[in-house]
Amino acid sequence: MKNLLIYSLLCLSFVFTGCEFLFGTREDATVSDVFRQGAIDPNVNQQVVGYVPVLPIWGGFANPTDVYVGYDELVYVADAAGVHILDLKGTRQALIPIPGATKVVQDRRLFTYVLGRASRSINGENWNLAAVYVLTGAGTGNPQIIDTLIHPFNDLTRANTNFRGVADQNVEFTGLVPLIDNSFYLSRRGPTNSQISTAAPDNAILVYRSDLSNNGYALGLNANSSSLRSVLDISGMAGFLAPPQLVFGMSTSRDFILLQTRPTAEYKTLWIRQQNSEEAGTVYLENQNMLNFDTTKASRFLYDSFRFGKPADICVAPDETNYIFVIDSEKDSLFQFTSLGFEGVNPPRNSGLTKQVIASFGGRGSGPFQFNQPQGVAYMRRIVYVADTGNGRIMRFKLSTDLEL
Repeated sequence: MKNLLIYSLLCLSFVFTGCEFLFGTREDATVSDVFRQGAIDPNVNQQVVGYVPVLPIWGGFANPTDVYVGYDELVYVADAAGVHILDLKGTRQALIPIPGATKVVQDRRLFTYVLGRASRSINGENWNLAAVYVLTGAGTGNPQIIDTLIHPFNDLTRANTNFRGVADQNVEFTGLVPLIDNSFYLSRRGPTNSQISTAAPDNAILVYRSDLSNNGYALGLNANSSSLRSVLDISGMAGFLAPPQLVFGMSTSRDFILLQTRPTAEYKTLWIRQQNSEEAGTVYLENQNMLNFDTTKASRFLYDSFRFGKPADICVAPDETNYIFVIDSEKDSLFQFTSLGFEGVNPPRNSGLTKQVIASFGGRGSGPFQFNQPQGVAYMRRIVYVADTGNGRIMRFKLSTDLEL
């Protein structure tokens, strides 16, 4: 009865536009799963607020590891075949074959960055190395690779050091964050992390200018031990600038949020702030505000100790919600937080609720509220996109309180 009531109420809100865009038809097998599964989270009254799936599900991908909606309002999906380009309805437009594609993102110039691998012959031996492919025209049907940043040759601090063979081959690029001036951060992880070497540790955030030249790396981040400024086996990162392209109101922040996968990392999601001063120059500091555990406003927090299992990707909504989304491949879950680090969405008006309403959900499976080792998350105009890797699909979700928007 509860699920039938939810369905009836939601359909009433779409009396003029139809329910099919959200749930499909009444005979759809996935629709039956939506209602059979019941609550998104056992602690949530779904009749108040929660995420609901947008159908149809986009399937047929080969282990998709990332999803991104660009400034060109096209959807980019990285999988074993390369980078698929779709329109917002899910119609496939093109496939760009990029070796080892894992992440994809775009800057305001419509440069598309794809994290992948590149084969290079060094001293007579072939090596498979971390690479960033920089493309123009990705969404026009005429993509061109204008540059390829390859480890370790893209790192200013490695200019005078020898190639390390297997150690360098084991390095990965894991995230890229474009900034307002088209400079960007590039996250990296790997096995060599000396704190006294003149070369940057493998676990690092590299800093790039808009002309694609390296400007060093973010100093002050610990590559070996857990802290509020550590970089332990980074799996992804996000900034605060994101599409759609706006004339006013785009974020100028150079802060970023990184994800750590090392089991000893107490806080696997860290908000890092950039600060400039005449005395110290550019420094990277922790965001102490994330330690505000105001239990009168929320029950769970982004900085709860060991909150995540293996966070794989993160994004920040650029609209007025400023929600933070974290996808966890070990817990098969999508987590949602406010910009203050409180878990949950804002309570509906006149609901009488005073705390954030938990809207995180997931669990292993192939149902509409389940995932199988998901690795990518994106946001565009109140729709959350998830790369559900093990199920070979892209899932979309919308907050129930946004259904009429």
